Amino acid sequence: MERLSHFDAKGNAIMVDVSEKMSTSRIATAKGKIVVNKEVYKAIAEGTVKKGDVLGVARVAGIMAAKQASSLIPMCHPLLITKCSVDFVLLPDESAVEASATVKVNGQTGVEMEALTAVSTALLTIYDMCKALDKTMEIRTIALLEKSGGKSGNFVNTNVL
Repeated sequence: MERLSHFDAKGNAIMVDVSEKMSTSRIATAKGKIVVNKEVYKAIAEGTVKKGDVLGVARVAGIMAAKQASSLIPMCHPLLITKCSVDFVLLPDESAVEASATVKVNGQTGVEMEALTAVSTALLTIYDMCKALDKTMEIRTIALLEKSGGKSGNFVNTNVL
């Protein structure tokens, strides 16, 4: 059984030493969705939410969150992110908004946590901006879609694609 890398031999939590790893191009993409009521979906789609441009604000929040992942997740390394994009797809049949984030870095560790943090924060921002209209919104299925680069190579999550 493979040992978890964030624990030493005594079981103490540690930050992984990446100093000996090669710096490579690394990319990660994550996605998730928020299901809302019909009124909220219509307001988001038409841009009529009183707090403003929900998806525009959520996009900026997601990008900002990716840059702060190491401040939120204790063993996450601070990274010099070279690109972060947050995009949305409106899903009218589900009354939902899907968020996806792609994060890139040239470094010694991956950007999976940054992509997942970006998606989570973008969806939470949608919730925050629309909660006056619907407190029953549900954030669902936040997952890593794929990642490339590094020692473990490429990964595609066939469970969510």
